[in-house]
Amino acid sequence: MPGRALIVAFDERYGPEIRRIRHAVFTHEQGIGKDIDFDGQDPEAVHILVRRGRRFVATGRMLDDGHIGRLAVLKEHRGQGLGAKAVRVLVQEARRLGIPRVSLGSQRHAVGFYEKLGFCECGEPFMEAGIEHVEMEKAL
Repeated sequence: MPGRALIVAFDERYGPEIRRIRHAVFTHEQGIGKDIDFDGQDPEAVHILVRRGRRFVATGRMLDDGHIGRLAVLKEHRGQGLGAKAVRVLVQEARRLGIPRVSLGSQRHAVGFYEKLGFCECGEPFMEAGIEHVEMEKAL
């Protein structure tokens, strides 16, 4: 059973947990610079943290235009449905906020994951932080 998901703010309480997870996944594993990951948009974004037991192990964010991003699950917790849970909760939050469409830039290897969650490819591949991505969207 996937962990418990919480909608949170990027504040003194939850910001360090969000940073810890994203640092482990994006900076350490994927070699993405902190200046690219932490782009100044976090304070205004809606964030999600997924807890497994007593520890937060996954995160993601949604900007006010419905763009979902920075989805990260700690390596040892992948394959357990936590990333899917995070996306589903962010989509629910978008519906609650009246956002008509959500979008995201998927790393090429994750396209199938997002397709299973109802997203469709909607653009040409592009490079971001040296990694091939494709734009995807889902009407709500």
